[in-house]
Amino acid sequence: MKKRQFLTAAALAGAALPARAQGAPAHVRGPALLTLTGAVGKVNRPRFDPLRDQMMHKQKISFERAYAFDFDALAALPAHTIKPTLEYDGKTHVLRGPLLVEVLAAAGAGAAATLVLRAVDGYAVSLPLAQARAQGFIVATHLDGEAMALGGLGPLWAVYDADRVPAMAARPLAERFALCPWALYHIDIQI
Repeated sequence: MKKRQFLTAAALAGAALPARAQGAPAHVRGPALLTLTGAVGKVNRPRFDPLRDQMMHKQKISFERAYAFDFDALAALPAHTIKPTLEYDGKTHVLRGPLLVEVLAAAGAGAAATLVLRAVDGYAVSLPLAQARAQGFIVATHLDGEAMALGGLGPLWAVYDADRVPAMAARPLAERFALCPWALYHIDIQI
């Protein structure tokens, strides 16, 4: 009888876990690849820690609230495909990943005027949210069907299809991607 009571109590406790966990922030399971700070509505990682956030510390980034994505969290968002001609080899390539605006929405980002996109090497650009939306920026996770590696253009690349934006398509290839940091790891959402 005691075994049956224990199993019943354990089953009831297990059923209650999801209800309790709903109010708690979801933590990333794998290594965080992208951290959003600033005007985020959801939080799933601790505040800035100068020891654990060495790259951010060296780049003079600090924050109280942040939302982080691992590869699986980004892959769970609807994927979009673009086929721009890239400046590196002058060829058309297939890039796939979630829309940048959908990544922002998943982090609960409300009204934002500007995004500061930062790469691991410190390269940072200010991108108006309206431009990111109008040009269909994605956070690319795949290039020509393969996950992008760190040391190449990845693992994440904020990019758009410059061939489909007339004002950009008219520019020389080397001038089309200045607002597209590869090896993206941080987005500061500014109001």
